[in-house]
Amino acid sequence: MELTYHWEGDIRIPNLLPNEEPEEPLTKYGRMRLKFLEEHHRGIFSAMILEGELKAHCLMIQKQADELMETITRQMAEADGVNEELKATDQMSWVRKMNNIRYSAEEFVLREVVYAWN
Repeated sequence: MELTYHWEGDIRIPNLLPNEEPEEPLTKYGRMRLKFLEEHHRGIFSAMILEGELKAHCLMIQKQADELMETITRQMAEADGVNEELKATDQMSWVRKMNNIRYSAEEFVLREVVYAWN
C-alpha cells in the first residue's frame, strides 16, 4: 500500500480516504442488526466502523433476512392453505392466518439471522 502525504506547517499528514460505502439505505432488518451490534457487540461494531465494513455487513444481513422472510412466509402459507381463494371467501380468516404466519416467520428470522452471531 502506497501512502501519499501533504504538509501542514512542519508536519507531514497522510492523505487518508474512507472506504466507499454502499448507497443503498438500511431498512428494518439492517437497522435492527446495526443496533444489535452497537448494544451487544461493541468491539465488533467499532472494528467494522474503522474498517468501513459496517454498512455493507448490515445490508448483507438485511438482504438475507428479507429473502428468508419471504421464503418462510410463502412456504407456511402454502402449508396452511392460505391462498387467494381463502382471501376471496373469508377475508378476516385470511388476515388472521397471514398475520400469524408473518409473526412466526419474523420471530425465526430475527433469532436466526438478525440477532445471531456466527
